Amino acid sequence: MEAVGKLPEGNFTPQDMNLKIEAINKVTLKDRANSYKNRPFSFFLLALVSLAALITILVFLLLIGYIFVKGIPNIKPELFEWEYTTENVSMMPAIINTFLMTFATLILAVPIGVFSAVYLVEYAKKGSKLVAVVRITTETLAGIPSIVYGLFGFLMFASAFKWGYTFIGGVLTLAIMVLPTIMRTTEEALKSVPDSFREGSFGLGAGKLRTVFRIVLPSAIPGIFSGVVLSTGRIVGETAALIFTAGTKAAVPSDIFSSTRTLAVHMYSLLTEGLYIEQAYATAVIILVMVIVINAVSSKLAKTIVKNR
Repeated sequence: MEAVGKLPEGNFTPQDMNLKIEAINKVTLKDRANSYKNRPFSFFLLALVSLAALITILVFLLLIGYIFVKGIPNIKPELFEWEYTTENVSMMPAIINTFLMTFATLILAVPIGVFSAVYLVEYAKKGSKLVAVVRITTETLAGIPSIVYGLFGFLMFASAFKWGYTFIGGVLTLAIMVLPTIMRTTEEALKSVPDSFREGSFGLGAGKLRTVFRIVLPSAIPGIFSGVVLSTGRIVGETAALIFTAGTKAAVPSDIFSSTRTLAVHMYSLLTEGLYIEQAYATAVIILVMVIVINAVSSKLAKTIVKNR
C-alpha cells in the first residue's frame, strides 16, 4: 500500500495518476471482499449479543413485575404508622432506620475510600509494593460474602467491645463492607482523567494539591458517584451483616447504641416468621422504589455537578 500511495518524484503525467487511482481501487475492493467473507460471523456475534441483552431485560422486567404485582395490592396505610406492633406490622421505623443507616455509613466510608484512592493514584510511587498489596486486599475484600462481614462485626463490636446489637455496630460493619467498592471505583475514575489535565494545571503554576482537588477530582465525579450508588444499593439491601450487628428490633434507635432494623432486615424477619408474607411483599416494593429513587437522584446530581463545573 505504501508503494501504491507514493507519487513519482518530479513531474508525473495524468496516466501515472490514473494508474495510482486504479491500484487504490483494487486494494479497496479486496478489503471489501474480505469484509463480506466475515459478515456471517459478524451477524452471529450481533445476534448473540442481542439475545443476551434481551434475556437480561426480560429477567429484569419479570422480577420487577412479579414484585409489583404481589406487593402493590398489599400496601396499606397501617404499614406506615409511626410505631411497629404485631397488628399493623408497620415498616415506618425500618424506613427511617434505612435512611439513617445509609447516611451514616456513607459519611464514614466515602471520605476514607476517596482519599485512599487519591493517595494510590496521585501520590504513591509507581510500582510500589504497598500499592500492589492494598489493591489486592481491596479486590479480595470486595468479593467476601456479607455474612463474613456480619460475623466479623459481631465478634468485634458486639462481643469484643461488648456493645451488643447496636446501630453504630451495623454502621461500622457496613462501612468496612462498602469501602473496597468505593476505593476501586474512585481509583478507576481518577485513572480515566487525562494526564493533559494535570500537565495543563501544573503549567499554569498550580501545585499538586490544588490540581488534585480543583481539576482531577471534579473530572472524576461521575465515576465516584457510580461507586457511591453501588454502595448505597448494597447498604439498602443488606441483611446478613446487620442481623449479627444491629439486631432486629423494630423501632427507631434512641441513640447509636440501640438495636434497630432496616427495611431489608424487616422483610427478612417477616418472611422467616411466616405470618406476614403479604406485608413482606409490600416491603419489597418499598425497597425497590427506594433504590430506584436513590439511583435517579444520584445520577441527576452527578450530571448537574459536571454541567456546572
